[in-house]
Amino acid sequence: MTPDEAKRILADADLIHSAAEVTGAIDRLATEITTHLEGAHPLVLTVMGGGIIFAGQLLPCLPFPLEHDYVHVTRYGASTAGGELTWVVEPRTAVVGRVVLVLDDILDEGITLAAIKARLMAQGARECLVAVLAEKELGRAKPIRPDFVGLRLPNRYVFGCGMDVDGAWRNLPAIYALAGR
Repeated sequence: MTPDEAKRILADADLIHSAAEVTGAIDRLATEITTHLEGAHPLVLTVMGGGIIFAGQLLPCLPFPLEHDYVHVTRYGASTAGGELTWVVEPRTAVVGRVVLVLDDILDEGITLAAIKARLMAQGARECLVAVLAEKELGRAKPIRPDFVGLRLPNRYVFGCGMDVDGAWRNLPAIYALAGR
């Protein structure tokens, strides 16, 4: 995608959640997560690449000791439709006996996050919690329910705050939906 194409997509997009709404949701999540995990010394795993923006905003708001690592699991690649699950990077930190908190940008269909949680539990995590900046409301059951949700999204193709459209606009501070989708 060219820079001009990306600019046209943003110009035509619908604002779903403003930057202020995103910041408010992250502050609320930090409070909820702190209440639940402040004495647990958790291992926090960020799901790359979309989860990096969310993690970068959330982690400084957590006032307790934690360890951080990441996983890279994808079903999308450069596509806008999910495909086969690919494990690019597993956590380097052992999860055996640990309380693990997985951070991701969005819970869409839930297939990727369900697979991550199942794998971490199979590797011996004592508990695996999931926090997402946003959950898309699909109107049907998903294979996983997040423990912490910042914002609800309509069933549209969204971007910003870690979510991309053809590789662009992960860096936006607000969440948008493609026009007509």
